[in-house]
Amino acid sequence: MGPVFLIPFPAIDPTLVSIGPISIRWYALAYIFGLLIGWRYVRALAEKNPSHIKPQQIDDLLVWITLGVILGGRLGYVIFYKPGYFIENPESILQLWNGGMSFHGGLVGCILAGWAFAKRSGIPALHIGDLCGAAGPIGLFLGRLANFVNGELWGRASDLPWAMIFPADRLSIPRHPSQLYEAFLEGIILFIVCWAVVRREKFRHMHGLTFGVFISGYGAARFLIEFAREPDAHLGYIFAGATMGQLLSLPMVLVGVFFIIRAQHANKR
Repeated sequence: MGPVFLIPFPAIDPTLVSIGPISIRWYALAYIFGLLIGWRYVRALAEKNPSHIKPQQIDDLLVWITLGVILGGRLGYVIFYKPGYFIENPESILQLWNGGMSFHGGLVGCILAGWAFAKRSGIPALHIGDLCGAAGPIGLFLGRLANFVNGELWGRASDLPWAMIFPADRLSIPRHPSQLYEAFLEGIILFIVCWAVVRREKFRHMHGLTFGVFISGYGAARFLIEFAREPDAHLGYIFAGATMGQLLSLPMVLVGVFFIIRAQHANKR
């Protein structure tokens, strides 16, 4: 039986405005506003005790994190999702305007950039991780909304009443709006959880705790949502019915739990 009611996919142009050869896309704006709002949020957190970073240093950190997110996100997509294509077409690696970013790659780039900045500035690296982890869901929320506007990364076939037919889907079948599921779990819910942790001074003393909560929280949310998300067509199911997103997310849960336990033991000592 098909769905009783289908929510029509909103006809939102992925390009906000075009001026000659220059186009401003919602996806690019999601990155820009995610970084800017996250920057202001981190500045506010840096003013709370205890803090080892001055609000002015957050401005420099933003530049490092921006480079880490863009370079890591692109390289992660190249390595994890389409290595064969980019080996044959290396010039396409720099063509960011054609799309193709990996969250897991962006996370690795962000961590490396934050670690390098911490070493250069003499700031505890896990303190940087806590601040960035608290702000991470902001960018995730906006990014998933941009995925939805682009009509990409849609869900699996569904007969639920809120299923949608995405214009770019050649099969034209009702699907889960999994981008909105991700925006809710990875964005709104994860932000609330991280905020509940970082707002307490006791937990702010436990370096690595908020970072661990963010890492494990994202990994768990992404792993679950992958059951409703259509696997990448060129990859399909990788191992034992698991998708690439699940294989990359499961280790995040373990790493996040490690940092949570580590923070608790360090606090007791």
